[in-house]
Amino acid sequence: MALTDRDRKILDLERAWWTEAEPKDAQIRERFELSTTRYHQLLAELLDDEEALSYDPLVVRRLRRQRDRRRRARLEPRVVEDDGAP
Repeated sequence: MALTDRDRKILDLERAWWTEAEPKDAQIRERFELSTTRYHQLLAELLDDEEALSYDPLVVRRLRRQRDRRRRARLEPRVVEDDGAP
């Protein structure tokens, strides 16, 4: 399925949101009239869309890597170091 105009604008925001003076959540509300939660749900769907990958491969791959790192961090057991104190 082809990307919508909103889909492309979401990817465009992810490419350069930090270059704007406003915080990202304010930009999301202003541009899309969406909650931050709903925005991230839509973004997560886009990351698995091959059309999104074709539209902006650098952004999609970067976001996929970030998502994968967060998943691994949640799933890997945490190591507690023993300092030798009783």
